[in-house]
Amino acid sequence: MMVYFLLKYLHVLGAIVILGTGTGIAFFMLMAHRSSDVAFIARTAAVVVIADALFTLSAVILQPLTGLALIALSSFRLAEGWLVASLALYALAGLFWIPVVFMQIEMRDLARKAVTEHQVLPPRYFTLFRRWFAFGFPGFGSVMLILWLMTAKPF
Repeated sequence: MMVYFLLKYLHVLGAIVILGTGTGIAFFMLMAHRSSDVAFIARTAAVVVIADALFTLSAVILQPLTGLALIALSSFRLAEGWLVASLALYALAGLFWIPVVFMQIEMRDLARKAVTEHQVLPPRYFTLFRRWFAFGFPGFGSVMLILWLMTAKPF
């Protein structure tokens, strides 16, 4: 029983990290972008890339491992509706998060280059930023729905 609660704690902690890091990254990246300060954007994007690699990636790996272990130790079946929906939404979130990681890296690199060359941000940066912003809604929304499904278990 102690193993179950430890796994459940780690699973909830992973959800908190994904939501918290995602919210923080979105906020700081948006605020840097709104500043129009190329050096600030470059520094913020660099930190965002590190945070995503350290925190989000760790939690993204932890979630399915702890989730599957919890299923194995509980009376739940993998075919339950709320679990199937959660897994589908997790895959959907991943389909939006993975490209976002590469967008963040490219935005960081473009901003660094603009700083080094004393230039304004190129049009590509703004295209990536709009796409990054748009991808956040289905990606983050999926995670919010998963959290609701995990707590409510409606079907």
